[in-house]
Amino acid sequence: YVCSTWGNNHFKTFDGDIYQFPGICEYNFASDCRESYKEFSVHIQRALNNNNHPEIQYILITIKDFTVFLRPRLAVVDGRIVKTPYYSSGVLIESNDIYTKVYAKLGLILIWNQEDALMVELDSKFNNYTCGLCGDYNGVPIYNEFINGVTSYNSITYGNLQKISKPNAKCEDPDETQAIPSCNGHRDECERLLTSSAFADCRLRLNLEMYIQACMQDKCACNGNEDSFCLCSTISEYSRQCSHAGGRPGEWRTQYFC
Repeated sequence: YVCSTWGNNHFKTFDGDIYQFPGICEYNFASDCRESYKEFSVHIQRALNNNNHPEIQYILITIKDFTVFLRPRLAVVDGRIVKTPYYSSGVLIESNDIYTKVYAKLGLILIWNQEDALMVELDSKFNNYTCGLCGDYNGVPIYNEFINGVTSYNSITYGNLQKISKPNAKCEDPDETQAIPSCNGHRDECERLLTSSAFADCRLRLNLEMYIQACMQDKCACNGNEDSFCLCSTISEYSRQCSHAGGRPGEWRTQYFC
């Protein structure tokens, strides 16, 4: 099972919910939450880059007592910069110009494109034991993430609950009352892009509607300012998730598109 985040602050939980959360603090992305001693935790922090697009600035991974701090093209283990591939205490870190990957023997794989997109895959032994932006991994969408007992949360309230409190952090919580715009004007275009023949092998493997919705929200947020981040990040994610699910996406990028 995979949890991911990409593009314009989209998140997809282990249980399959897709939501948007534009926070710029440090957040618990996914952690083992059975007991006070966590077997692993993954924290992330985003910020806006020079083009005003959200990018992941750093990822902080703790595995038992072992700490890995990742920035684009930089890996720091227990406070020391390391060369990759690096292997120690059941953790392997690999990186090239495009991806950084971390494999941990306890049952975690993390893949980051060093920009906006991060994917974490966990062993099923962590079912029902996780917390964070990726949710509780209990196999049931919505429950305990967006509905907990009698309380229901919107995605921004839920995201704000995952903030790591740091005494000197200067970051504002996103406003929980902001409305998500209706972006139906973009449905046809998004549907056309995601059902192109290149993705024929993906149709039955993924929930297409969720990616169409994410693509529509991207279009809205771009305000007609169509750069490649806007147009391509959700389609890239759809393609990555399709390959991950065993599908074979065809060549969808062209010299004029993405």
